[in-house]
Amino acid sequence: MIDSIPKDKQLILFDGVCNLCNSSVLFVIRRDKNNRFLFAPLQSEVGQDIIKAFNIDTEETDSIILYNPKERRIYHKSSAALRVAKSLGFPTHLMSIFFIVPTVLRNWIYDIIARNRYKWFGKKDSCMIPTPELQAKFMA
Repeated sequence: MIDSIPKDKQLILFDGVCNLCNSSVLFVIRRDKNNRFLFAPLQSEVGQDIIKAFNIDTEETDSIILYNPKERRIYHKSSAALRVAKSLGFPTHLMSIFFIVPTVLRNWIYDIIARNRYKWFGKKDSCMIPTPELQAKFMA
């Protein structure tokens, strides 16, 4: 399944039942003018394949993973979010300035938000089902 990801794309794995995560995916889709990203819930088959292939502890990383098939590398937490932002247009790409903040501090803040995301933003009973127009951007 991992090998089916096009090398010219990057795959954003997200928590499919998290309202904040789903809103973030829609935010990226609206700004991904160069069509660089594909999406899949962590709970999907491809999500589970990447989790297993990279031996990811889902207790520690459970909200966003960015997979770059060209490099066969993953990024997670704040590094994933900032890499995505850096690939988007103005003004979103300006968020990449936060790479100057040490990773430990960025991830500490990220973890606070991730830990409270259901309480603050809510949770769905099942993963988001993309509209027919967006279906091509999602992997199962």
